[in-house]
Amino acid sequence: MRGLVSLVGAVSLAGCATTPPVVSLPASVVAASGETEPVGTANEDAADDPAIWRNPADPAQSLIVATDKKAGLYVYGLDGKRRGFFAAGLVNNVDLVDLGEEGVIVAASDRNDPANAAIQVFRLDTATGELSLLGKAQAGAGEGYGFCMANIGGELRAYSPLKNGTVTEIAIDLAPTLSFRSLRSLRVATQPEGCVVDPRDGTLYVGEEMRGIWRFAPGETEGELVAETDGRQLVADVEGLAIWPEATDGGFLVASSQGDNAYALYRLPDMAPAGRFRIGAGTFGATQETDGIDLAPGSFGADYPDGLFVAQDGDNSPQAQNFKLVSWEAILDATGNR
Repeated sequence: MRGLVSLVGAVSLAGCATTPPVVSLPASVVAASGETEPVGTANEDAADDPAIWRNPADPAQSLIVATDKKAGLYVYGLDGKRRGFFAAGLVNNVDLVDLGEEGVIVAASDRNDPANAAIQVFRLDTATGELSLLGKAQAGAGEGYGFCMANIGGELRAYSPLKNGTVTEIAIDLAPTLSFRSLRSLRVATQPEGCVVDPRDGTLYVGEEMRGIWRFAPGETEGELVAETDGRQLVADVEGLAIWPEATDGGFLVASSQGDNAYALYRLPDMAPAGRFRIGAGTFGATQETDGIDLAPGSFGADYPDGLFVAQDGDNSPQAQNFKLVSWEAILDATGNR
């Protein structure tokens, strides 16, 4: 969602004299170490959400799949060069899971029919960067929007947040043919988008854009609001979410605090605030109004020795929107979390 930066400022200025304006907490500044080529749709809010595949045999040959929500899915190398494109139409959010011998499965929320959400499912050829469509299935009545996915106990599960607040959990079966099974229906009061699944146990985190971050325990239909949009740590609207798991239940959750062009860090499992950061001007430029983000552990080469963070850039002028690549090690150092 765009335009909230100016709205936050306007609300602050319009506040009564006895109520001081809410000012977000300071954010450490980090620099991007790389960026992707711009998406193909120029002069539009088009780039949206990335997903990272780490090549365990040769991390420098890892890939990023990302959406141009006006046109389809791009595949980029870590050098930012385009490796592939699939004209999937209006796909908003994307995620992927490496299933080993079954391949790398990519799926995206499909909003080509605003009345009926769908999910498009692909297999990624990691050698060529090409995507092959496995199929498409319905994902609920309403406009498709957010999307996340994980391998939970050997079962591929997808989560489809719709603009109307419904979030559907779906099991995706790949064999003998692609099929979907609805597992449970969740709900938040207003529009959600970003979501992420903890692959360790299936805990689901959902961003309700104007309210905050909800946590849904495995199998439960009632969620817990674990981080509010307080205007300080997290500024509405809440966009992309990403997770960094450590040990049994530790690690970090990262959220795009789009209202002030920053990213909020929370420590797991208690969701205690663990700092904030921004991607500042540097060789590859700053980020503004970030929608989707992703975070992947492991070495990705010299520039990303201990994890890779990728963020959509809502203002890559004079070129079209793109995605910035940042060292997770640099983020931890800047926020004092090492």
